Amino acid sequence: MNPKTTAIVLIEYQNDFTTPKGVFHDGVKGVMQSNNMLANTVELVNKGREAGVTVMHAPISFAEGYGELTGNPYGILKAVVDNKAFRKGSWGAAIVDVLKPHPEDIVIEGKRGLDTFPSTNLDFILRSKGIQTVVLGGFLTNCCVESTMRSAYERGFDVITLKDCTAALSEEEQNMALAHNFGMFSRPMNHDEVLKLLS
Repeated sequence: MNPKTTAIVLIEYQNDFTTPKGVFHDGVKGVMQSNNMLANTVELVNKGREAGVTVMHAPISFAEGYGELTGNPYGILKAVVDNKAFRKGSWGAAIVDVLKPHPEDIVIEGKRGLDTFPSTNLDFILRSKGIQTVVLGGFLTNCCVESTMRSAYERGFDVITLKDCTAALSEEEQNMALAHNFGMFSRPMNHDEVLKLLS
Protein backbone atom coordinates (compact mmCIF):
# COMPACT_ATOMS: atom_id res chain seq x y z
CA MET A 1 0.00 0.00 0.00
CA ASN A 2 1.43 3.36 -1.02
CA PRO A 3 1.14 5.87 1.86
CA LYS A 4 1.10 8.77 -0.60
CA THR A 5 -2.12 7.53 -2.21
CA THR A 6 -3.76 6.41 1.06
CA ALA A 7 -6.08 8.36 3.36
CA ILE A 8 -7.33 7.40 6.80
CA VAL A 9 -10.82 8.86 7.24
CA LEU A 10 -11.90 9.15 10.89
CA ILE A 11 -15.67 9.31 11.18
CA GLU A 12 -17.15 11.09 14.21
CA TYR A 13 -14.43 10.52 16.79
CA GLN A 14 -16.23 13.13 18.88
CA ASN A 15 -16.83 13.38 22.61
CA ASP A 16 -20.52 12.53 22.32
CA PHE A 17 -19.36 9.05 21.26
CA THR A 18 -15.84 8.61 22.59
CA THR A 19 -15.86 10.07 26.07
CA PRO A 20 -17.66 9.47 29.40
CA LYS A 21 -20.58 11.94 29.74
CA GLY A 22 -20.87 12.04 25.96
CA VAL A 23 -24.50 11.67 24.86
CA PHE A 24 -24.02 8.30 23.15
CA HIS A 25 -20.95 7.04 25.02
CA ASP A 26 -22.85 4.60 27.23
CA GLY A 27 -24.23 2.98 24.08
CA VAL A 28 -20.87 2.40 22.39
CA LYS A 29 -18.49 1.96 25.31
CA GLY A 30 -18.96 -1.82 25.48
CA VAL A 31 -17.78 -2.35 21.92
CA MET A 32 -15.07 0.31 22.29
CA GLN A 33 -13.67 -1.58 25.28
CA SER A 34 -13.96 -5.05 23.76
CA ASN A 35 -11.99 -4.19 20.62
CA ASN A 36 -9.72 -1.50 22.12
CA MET A 37 -11.02 0.84 19.45
CA LEU A 38 -9.67 4.20 20.57
CA ALA A 39 -6.12 3.07 21.36
CA ASN A 40 -5.97 1.12 18.08
CA THR A 41 -7.06 4.20 16.16
CA VAL A 42 -4.49 6.43 17.87
CA GLU A 43 -1.72 3.95 17.01
CA LEU A 44 -2.84 3.67 13.40
CA VAL A 45 -3.12 7.43 12.94
CA ASN A 46 0.23 8.24 14.54
CA LYS A 47 2.15 5.58 12.62
CA GLY A 48 0.21 6.25 9.43
CA ARG A 49 0.96 9.96 9.63
CA GLU A 50 4.67 9.19 10.12
CA ALA A 51 4.56 6.98 7.01
CA GLY A 52 3.07 9.81 4.95
CA VAL A 53 -0.59 8.81 4.92
CA THR A 54 -3.17 11.62 4.67
CA VAL A 55 -5.27 11.79 7.84
CA MET A 56 -8.79 13.17 7.51
CA HIS A 57 -11.32 13.87 10.25
CA ALA A 58 -15.04 13.77 9.44
CA PRO A 59 -17.01 15.11 12.40
CA ILE A 60 -20.75 15.71 12.28
CA SER A 61 -22.30 18.86 13.73
CA PHE A 62 -25.53 20.82 13.66
CA ALA A 63 -26.57 24.36 14.50
CA GLU A 64 -28.70 24.93 17.58
CA GLY A 65 -32.23 23.87 16.72
CA TYR A 66 -31.06 21.35 14.06
CA GLY A 67 -32.45 23.47 11.24
CA GLU A 68 -30.38 21.49 8.72
CA LEU A 69 -32.63 18.46 9.31
CA THR A 70 -36.25 17.80 8.46
CA GLY A 71 -38.77 19.02 11.01
CA ASN A 72 -39.75 15.40 11.66
CA PRO A 73 -36.50 13.43 11.88
CA TYR A 74 -36.65 9.69 12.40
CA GLY A 75 -34.20 6.86 12.99
CA ILE A 76 -30.73 7.71 14.21
CA LEU A 77 -31.06 11.42 13.42
CA LYS A 78 -34.13 11.61 15.67
CA ALA A 79 -31.96 10.25 18.48
CA VAL A 80 -29.39 12.97 17.73
CA VAL A 81 -32.04 15.70 17.95
CA ASP A 82 -33.84 14.26 20.98
CA ASN A 83 -30.57 13.99 22.90
CA LYS A 84 -29.20 17.36 21.70
CA ALA A 85 -26.05 15.67 20.40
CA PHE A 86 -23.30 17.07 18.17
CA ARG A 87 -24.25 20.72 18.55
CA LYS A 88 -21.76 22.94 16.77
CA GLY A 89 -19.31 24.51 19.22
CA SER A 90 -20.25 22.19 22.08
CA TRP A 91 -17.92 19.89 24.02
CA GLY A 92 -19.85 16.90 22.70
CA ALA A 93 -19.20 17.86 19.08
CA ALA A 94 -15.46 18.38 19.64
CA ILE A 95 -13.02 15.78 18.34
CA VAL A 96 -11.67 13.68 21.22
CA ASP A 97 -8.39 15.03 22.64
CA VAL A 98 -6.27 11.95 21.82
CA LEU A 99 -7.11 12.39 18.12
CA LYS A 100 -7.00 16.19 17.91
CA PRO A 101 -6.15 17.08 14.31
CA HIS A 102 -2.51 17.89 13.57
CA PRO A 103 -1.75 20.90 11.36
CA GLU A 104 -1.15 18.63 8.34
CA ASP A 105 -4.45 16.77 8.82
CA ILE A 106 -7.59 17.67 6.89
CA VAL A 107 -10.88 18.32 8.70
CA ILE A 108 -13.82 17.58 6.42
CA GLU A 109 -16.55 20.14 7.03
CA GLY A 110 -20.26 19.98 6.42
CA LYS A 111 -21.16 16.43 7.47
CA ARG A 112 -24.85 16.55 8.31
CA GLY A 113 -26.01 13.03 7.52
CA LEU A 114 -24.86 9.43 7.72
CA ASP A 115 -22.77 9.15 4.56
CA THR A 116 -19.72 11.43 4.69
CA PHE A 117 -19.73 12.13 0.94
CA PRO A 118 -22.98 13.94 -0.05
CA SER A 119 -22.84 17.09 2.09
CA THR A 120 -19.05 17.52 2.13
CA ASN A 121 -16.15 18.03 -0.27
CA LEU A 122 -14.58 14.68 0.72
CA ASP A 123 -14.68 13.27 -2.81
CA PHE A 124 -13.07 16.40 -4.29
CA ILE A 125 -10.26 16.39 -1.72
CA LEU A 126 -9.54 12.67 -2.12
CA ARG A 127 -9.33 12.98 -5.90
CA SER A 128 -7.36 16.23 -5.90
CA LYS A 129 -4.75 14.60 -3.65
CA GLY A 130 -4.58 11.48 -5.83
CA ILE A 131 -5.91 9.22 -3.10
CA GLN A 132 -6.69 5.68 -4.24
CA THR A 133 -7.07 3.79 -0.94
CA VAL A 134 -9.52 4.96 1.71
CA VAL A 135 -9.18 3.47 5.21
CA LEU A 136 -12.29 3.97 7.35
CA GLY A 137 -12.78 3.93 11.12
CA GLY A 138 -15.28 5.45 13.51
CA PHE A 139 -18.90 5.49 14.59
CA LEU A 140 -21.34 3.93 14.19
CA THR A 141 -20.07 0.78 12.50
CA ASN A 142 -23.38 -0.09 10.87
CA CYS A 143 -24.47 3.49 10.23
CA CYS A 144 -22.09 6.29 9.22
CA VAL A 145 -19.06 4.04 8.67
CA GLU A 146 -21.06 1.63 6.54
CA SER A 147 -22.78 4.40 4.58
CA THR A 148 -19.43 6.03 3.79
CA MET A 149 -17.89 2.64 2.94
CA ARG A 150 -20.61 1.92 0.38
CA SER A 151 -20.21 5.35 -1.23
CA ALA A 152 -16.42 5.06 -1.42
CA TYR A 153 -16.80 1.63 -3.02
CA GLU A 154 -19.29 2.96 -5.58
CA ARG A 155 -16.88 5.81 -6.42
CA GLY A 156 -14.13 3.37 -7.30
CA PHE A 157 -11.81 3.78 -4.33
CA ASP A 158 -9.96 0.83 -2.82
CA VAL A 159 -11.81 0.70 0.51
CA ILE A 160 -10.47 -0.79 3.75
CA THR A 161 -12.76 -0.78 6.76
CA LEU A 162 -11.18 -1.24 10.18
CA LYS A 163 -12.71 -4.02 12.24
CA ASP A 164 -10.94 -2.95 15.45
CA CYS A 165 -11.33 0.82 14.97
CA THR A 166 -15.14 0.90 14.72
CA ALA A 167 -17.91 0.70 17.29
CA ALA A 168 -21.67 0.15 17.20
CA LEU A 169 -24.36 0.40 19.87
CA SER A 170 -24.12 -3.33 20.66
CA GLU A 171 -21.83 -6.31 20.10
CA GLU A 172 -24.62 -7.88 18.06
CA GLU A 173 -24.76 -4.93 15.64
CA GLN A 174 -20.98 -4.75 15.46
CA ASN A 175 -20.61 -8.45 14.69
CA MET A 176 -23.47 -8.43 12.17
CA ALA A 177 -21.88 -5.61 10.18
CA LEU A 178 -18.44 -7.23 10.24
CA ALA A 179 -19.75 -10.66 9.31
CA HIS A 180 -22.22 -9.76 6.59
CA ASN A 181 -21.71 -6.24 5.22
CA PHE A 182 -18.10 -5.09 5.39
CA GLY A 183 -16.76 -7.75 3.03
CA MET A 184 -19.26 -6.79 0.32
CA PHE A 185 -18.06 -3.19 0.02
CA SER A 186 -14.52 -3.17 1.40
CA ARG A 187 -11.52 -5.18 2.49
CA PRO A 188 -12.09 -5.57 6.25
CA MET A 189 -8.87 -5.48 8.28
CA ASN A 190 -7.55 -4.84 11.75
CA HIS A 191 -5.36 -1.78 12.23
CA ASP A 192 -2.14 -3.79 12.57
CA GLU A 193 -2.76 -5.42 9.18
CA VAL A 194 -3.00 -1.96 7.61
CA LEU A 195 0.24 -0.87 9.33
CA LYS A 196 2.04 -3.93 7.91
CA LEU A 197 0.86 -3.04 4.40
CA LEU A 198 2.16 0.52 4.87
CA SER A 199 5.61 -0.51 6.10
